[in-house]
Amino acid sequence: MPQPLAFRMRPRTLDEVVGQRHLVAPGKIIYRMVKAHLLSSMILYGPPGTGKTSIASAIAGSTKYGFRMLNAATDSKKDLQIVVEEAKMSGTIILLLDEIHRLDKAKQDFLLPHLESGRIIMIGATTENPYIAINPAIRSRTQIFPVHPLSEKDIATAIDRAMTDKERGLGKMPLVLDDDAKQLLCRATNGDLRSALNGLELAARSTDPGGDGKIHLTTPVIEESIQKKTLAADADGDAHYDVISAFQKSIRGSDTDAALHYLARLIEAGDLTSIARRLMVIAYEDIGLANMPAVQRAVTAVQAAQQVGFPEARIPLADAVIELCLSPKSNSGIMAIDRAIKQIRHGGYGEVPANLKDAHYKGAHKLGHGINYLYPHDFPQDWVAQQYLPDRIKHAHYFRPKGNGNFEAAYRNQYERLKRAQQQGLSKEKHD
Repeated sequence: MPQPLAFRMRPRTLDEVVGQRHLVAPGKIIYRMVKAHLLSSMILYGPPGTGKTSIASAIAGSTKYGFRMLNAATDSKKDLQIVVEEAKMSGTIILLLDEIHRLDKAKQDFLLPHLESGRIIMIGATTENPYIAINPAIRSRTQIFPVHPLSEKDIATAIDRAMTDKERGLGKMPLVLDDDAKQLLCRATNGDLRSALNGLELAARSTDPGGDGKIHLTTPVIEESIQKKTLAADADGDAHYDVISAFQKSIRGSDTDAALHYLARLIEAGDLTSIARRLMVIAYEDIGLANMPAVQRAVTAVQAAQQVGFPEARIPLADAVIELCLSPKSNSGIMAIDRAIKQIRHGGYGEVPANLKDAHYKGAHKLGHGINYLYPHDFPQDWVAQQYLPDRIKHAHYFRPKGNGNFEAAYRNQYERLKRAQQQGLSKEKHD
């Protein structure tokens, strides 16, 4: 039985890696490590099908080191011992250890000294957050690099390679991939290159040639092969982004039915990545301080959706969309930070006041740092009037609350009360 297309097209050098340019492009960290022959063990974490194994394979190919693959959950300590013995005999070996977050203590204790000696260069792959799921002993001996979902352009590049490569790909087959079908393949697989390539191969090998002797891969064929429905697209292919834009604007405009309609279209496209990202942006940008509990519930709903996946993900997503639509709205948070950023970009900043500077080191007081700082918890109601902004911009005023909803109204009252009290306190201190 032939190996899957995604396996056959695995990159042999860093130049063949699709996406992840923040790690493997010339001048970036992994590229520099390979070029300088200064490889160290690392952990790559990110969603499935985004290139973790590909990067490990490419590193091995670029360095000419031996390359072995094991799974931390299913392979035994004896399997690790075999790789170590091979490294002792033949030299450095790059070990891709999949699901590294499931490495048990016995395997870990065996592996650690070999990582420290450099005999084994381990590349751990995981979909879990390594700062939470991976033992500190392993983390301290590795560099941690995030791997991101591939863009549609990245997946299109890989599809083009697979269709023209006669040695490892489908280049010997008389394939014709329709533009709309290709767009669906790039878009509906949510940045998962493995799914895209394996869906392409299934479509190619299960479709009979037409009367012209060519295998025509149409949108319905690709839909069946990847089990995703197409999102209605217009002539110039911008409909996907139009739907996302309409989704946000419908929630912002409090039109529940319209928001659910656009959510349904994104669900049918299988685009959980775009839904999750956009929904969290909407929650903080458009609802924000007017209803912070709703914002937090939206984040929780997104996390639940990502955990359970489709089709069940539609349930928490729908609940969140309905609540955000019917919630009071406020953009005062994003407007406040944008005003602060704009002032800084125009040179509106100054030296941190001396009493606020770090005083937790020997000699700080000689520099005047931390002197006369008033510790708020030493005062009634844990507050005291003192200047925090630099002198140059001490009257800056970024936050302009609207008071939409009970929460922001309360924040506005507190903000204005503290501002008045601070101005009165500083004015009194100046006259004293």
